[in-house]
Amino acid sequence: MSDTIFLGGPNPQHLVLRRANRHGLIAGATGTGKTVTLQVLAEAFSRAGVPVFAADVRGDLAGIALPGDPKGKLHERFTARATELGISDYACRAPPVMFWDLYGAQGHPLRATMSDLGPVLLARILELSDAQEGVLNVAFHLADIEGLELLNFDDLKTLIRHVAENAQEVSKRYGLVQPTTAAAIQRKLLQLDMGDAAQFFGEPALDLADFIRTDANGHGFVNVLAADRLIGSPRLYSTFLLWLMSELFERLPEIGDPDKPKLVFFFDEAHLLFKDAPKALLDKIEQVVRLIRSKGVGIYFVTQNPQDVPETVLAQLSNRVQHALRAYTPSETKAVRIAAASFRPNPAFSTEAAITTLEVGEALVSTLDEKGTPGIVERTKIRPPEARLGPLSAAERVAIQRQSPVAGKYDTMLDRESAHEKLSQRKEKADAAADREAEHAAKEAVRAKVGKETGTKSRGAGGTRSNGGSRRQGMFETFMKSVLRQAGSQITREITRGVLGGRRRR
Repeated sequence: MSDTIFLGGPNPQHLVLRRANRHGLIAGATGTGKTVTLQVLAEAFSRAGVPVFAADVRGDLAGIALPGDPKGKLHERFTARATELGISDYACRAPPVMFWDLYGAQGHPLRATMSDLGPVLLARILELSDAQEGVLNVAFHLADIEGLELLNFDDLKTLIRHVAENAQEVSKRYGLVQPTTAAAIQRKLLQLDMGDAAQFFGEPALDLADFIRTDANGHGFVNVLAADRLIGSPRLYSTFLLWLMSELFERLPEIGDPDKPKLVFFFDEAHLLFKDAPKALLDKIEQVVRLIRSKGVGIYFVTQNPQDVPETVLAQLSNRVQHALRAYTPSETKAVRIAAASFRPNPAFSTEAAITTLEVGEALVSTLDEKGTPGIVERTKIRPPEARLGPLSAAERVAIQRQSPVAGKYDTMLDRESAHEKLSQRKEKADAAADREAEHAAKEAVRAKVGKETGTKSRGAGGTRSNGGSRRQGMFETFMKSVLRQAGSQITREITRGVLGGRRRR
């Protein structure tokens, strides 16, 4: 059936494309076949003309970009599985693929502006306290009011410094802002900068249209995010994927339930999204998952245990593939029981018992039918992949990138005028004006002092000028220059503090 994706058998299991935007779950213990199932689904969606996004956490999904090796040691097993399942058109082939990388090393650089990310998600990356997040919100609001574009890392660092230096004035307008709190945010930003995460922030920012592409044959592009390094920063990884989901939700139009999804989004290591997430963030995730399906986007969470996903989100994942779970401890046994209870039972076998005895490449499958009703769970041998399993060499990856339809578009980071440049220019002008004012005040003070002294001397001599007036005038000028040279710097600082109210020492 062209309007479905064949998942496996022996009792044929299909994923109805019209229901694929109702989200899904791929779960199972390490080594039970989750990544292969993800690859099989990605290949099938691509052939159906549906673009895909998937994070490659371990580097073993990259092989999807090249056809399987007909002489490889796995090919015989895959061919046998295809024959067993009655797949007549099984072949070694690969979908069109684009590689992406937040660090720009293993794919096209993937960037967003600071404004795009916003204070809520940025606070999660930085692990800010409530007070620190409040100051960050004030900083973003101030940037909006004053027309300061927050594009890259320097923009935010300069803005936070500006808030700290003007904490008294900012506090009057937006509530108490402690300079020490702003300084704590600056230290957090330094940690992020040292971890190279700053490369993610900037322009050119990702154009979502580049994710939603098909090739000349009508096959959807599979967008693979290189995440083997990124996963070392779990908060950045999960926050980036949440931002991407939110961007899709905000920017795509409402289309209801289309004949096939506009995009399918696979979220590997999904437990990282929910770990230590505050309630406000969990509510946002639940809202995005609930509503994004009407934008034609299907989200498939990939994780070890269904319990990794909050119940409010889990209830919205209608298409499920459950690989084997272990049950060696009481907590694991409970997890198996909960996972089994989430399926529509099959009278032919015990779902709970089956979960612990599934072989590698075998899973319990339940998907929505044409009417949107969950199917009875079936023990299913997953169909074999047609593209290569495993990593790519660096040369193979580079060759694929060169053929990418967005080759060169994101390679060079742009640095147009934004908050950093505007605030720096503003500070330079203010400093220059303060210096001129201070110098003028210092000169006036010296003139007044010298005038008073010379006037006193003249009156002491009877109020008449001596014949040496011109000589005293020359001495006066010399004296003024000497005093200005010696006292100018100190007087400038003292008067400047009086004029600007607490300006820092140079």
